Amino acid sequence: MTHNLNHIGLDKKASSELADKLNELLANYQIFYMNARGFHWNIKGDKFFELHLKFEELYNDSLIKIDEIAERILTLGFTPMHTYADYLELSKIKSAKNVSNGTDAIQEILKNYEVLLPLERELLEMAGDSNDEGTGALMSDYIREQEKLVWMYSAFLNN
Repeated sequence: MTHNLNHIGLDKKASSELADKLNELLANYQIFYMNARGFHWNIKGDKFFELHLKFEELYNDSLIKIDEIAERILTLGFTPMHTYADYLELSKIKSAKNVSNGTDAIQEILKNYEVLLPLERELLEMAGDSNDEGTGALMSDYIREQEKLVWMYSAFLNN
């Protein structure tokens, strides 16, 4: 192993840049996760049962992704952020407070995907440029899943 490569054989500088961008994604996912929890807890109205379950699926999926992102940062040889102060400072997704209307919650989720998807696409491109198949595969999976969710949530809103 040369001195320019990390322990998995990737360029150290490129891996550092990927880890920084992954930390940004991690911060956004943490806020997204808390938003989904809040929607799950506070949802009211005629679509309560349907949306209560959908928001639970969303936050459970987000929790898995949060762990995968943090572990990928560690795999690259860096440290994942782990304080809410850091997450709040770095996240482009903002906290959604006291949202109980289903339409408002779905609109907020779609706004959050407008942050997550471009970040994931940027990471996919960065990963490709640095031959980081692990990060690329993760982002590719996330993008595919979330594009379908955007379609489904948009259809729910009749958009």
